[in-house]
Amino acid sequence: MAELIYSGLTKRFDGTAAPALDAIDARVGEGEFVALLGPSGCGKTTLLRLTAGFEEPTAGTLHMGADMVAGPGRFVPPEDRGVGIVFQSYALWPHMSVAGNVAYPLQVRGLKPADRRARVAEALALTGLTDFADRAPSQLSGGQRQRVALARCLVAEPRAVLLDEPLANLDLALRASMQDAFANFHQRTGATMLYVTHDQGEALALADRIAVMEAGRIRQFAAPEVLYSEPADCFVAGFLGDGAVVSAQAAGPLAGRDLPVVAMGQTLTARARTGAISHLSIRPEDITLLSEGGVRASVLSCTYLGGRFRLRLDTGGEDLVAMSPQRAAPGDHVGLRITAPWAFHDPASPAAPAREPAHA
Repeated sequence: MAELIYSGLTKRFDGTAAPALDAIDARVGEGEFVALLGPSGCGKTTLLRLTAGFEEPTAGTLHMGADMVAGPGRFVPPEDRGVGIVFQSYALWPHMSVAGNVAYPLQVRGLKPADRRARVAEALALTGLTDFADRAPSQLSGGQRQRVALARCLVAEPRAVLLDEPLANLDLALRASMQDAFANFHQRTGATMLYVTHDQGEALALADRIAVMEAGRIRQFAAPEVLYSEPADCFVAGFLGDGAVVSAQAAGPLAGRDLPVVAMGQTLTARARTGAISHLSIRPEDITLLSEGGVRASVLSCTYLGGRFRLRLDTGGEDLVAMSPQRAAPGDHVGLRITAPWAFHDPASPAAPAREPAHA
């Protein structure tokens, strides 16, 4: 397996003013599972296609381990990069059995029949398809077909595995089972994996790290728990997970990781890395509902999520999201205690100077 190193990687398409990828600098470690997450048109599929060799970069370089596979004066074609690709469409040969589909890449390489059979048997065992070896693709479920595509990718012993929204065509139950299959596949093989998705749940559940993309750039590249609890800017905070982003000002100096801030007319203690801040990320778990006192809010909506209710709350200028064990009616009034939200400086916003604390 090989690490993937992107340096200033840029891609412009004819007829478009903005680049599809804008000077991407990133490193995917050997054996790491990385998800590319973002809205449609953010550049995640373009980055995958450049990694596969289906597109040439306009500028910058791409290395696989020590080998430069794309850059000034050099472009290694897809068939010579040693990558495996799993598409959402499966792309299976309908006239071949499961074993035949998996063996096809080895047949093209001219591997001896005995070696082919051994490698195919190993790939089928890793993907839980041993009992389906003689079946046709038409006799399989969607999840089983996707596992055939994964086995066909694995059998070629790729340097990296690229997955382009592989679960998009599956129903909810199959997607959950295939998430487990991909996680087990990565654990058992140690493959370097680059996984494109617009589904936050998939990315958070599967990836070692997630690159959140927007407008051709990586806005933040970190472990899922870091992206959720310590977003770098307003886009990441608003795009990933549930909650709210509100304006804030520092109300005193940073003490360790604690920072007094003023937000929504209240003085709160937030987590922060710096005293120069512009916003708070307030997640539902940061909010405790009170019968009296705290930040006053009225209920805008109440949605049942199974075992709990999601409340959208109006604080008189900012909308927050909280969880409640009990149903609430729109118009009900509640108090909120906000504990340890995340304070950050959004690069697009000036960091407000510290101000005197506000009082409830």
